[in-house]
Amino acid sequence: MSKLPLRPTAIIGVVNSLRKTSDRPLLVAGQLADVLARELRAGGDASAVRTGGPPSDVEALVYVVGDDVTDEDEQVLKAARRARVPTVVVAAGREAPVRVPFVLATDVVRVPTGHGFPVDEIARVVMHKLGEEGSSLARRLPVLRKPFCSELIESFARKNGIVGVAVFVPGADLPVLTLNQLRMVLRICAAYGLEVDAQRAPEIAATIGAGLGFRTIARELLGVIPVAGWLLKGAVAYAGTRALGEAAVRYCEART
Repeated sequence: MSKLPLRPTAIIGVVNSLRKTSDRPLLVAGQLADVLARELRAGGDASAVRTGGPPSDVEALVYVVGDDVTDEDEQVLKAARRARVPTVVVAAGREAPVRVPFVLATDVVRVPTGHGFPVDEIARVVMHKLGEEGSSLARRLPVLRKPFCSELIESFARKNGIVGVAVFVPGADLPVLTLNQLRMVLRICAAYGLEVDAQRAPEIAATIGAGLGFRTIARELLGVIPVAGWLLKGAVAYAGTRALGEAAVRYCEART
């Protein structure tokens, strides 16, 4: 197994950060909230989705509006914004409102007339909104797990692609790339409910070590094509991180 270019303290820091994750629920409110909550709870922990109470002390808010945004809707959305609660709005009316106050247009999921809730799309937008912090909900709600992993892998692949292009000193990018990969893999493990302990750590390290091969290719490309090599180096870092994340998903699925 390749030696990781990280200090033990860095690895311990990442592992400890995972232990600080919150177990706050997802709040589903507005019209037909009970119906959507039931679909989001499917096969998971029922307590991970709440349908009553104010938008506070929750991981995120999914709010369903109809044809119009009422004063009550605005009050809830405003309260969520003030509380800095990540919010996704589901517009389910026949004539869904063009503009929803207090949320970005990209955080509005529109439901076509005559269709049920697009749970996969709602899950994707919620997980995109939460980023890494979505691992706790993904662990308790299987409906959110794959969207969480997809968003996480894409996010870290982009970060590593940028690092691969931006860092010019040979080898200086290795600790950053590897730390990002470690965070990604451990978050995926957390989403599948796999505990990171002393027995599993060597397996995870071996999985991370597989990514070192991609960086070797990148360095060789840089030596052969010194100008365009920087772009290729970023592309290899991106592709290698994606491949590593997808391998981590298969690893976790095989053990759950």
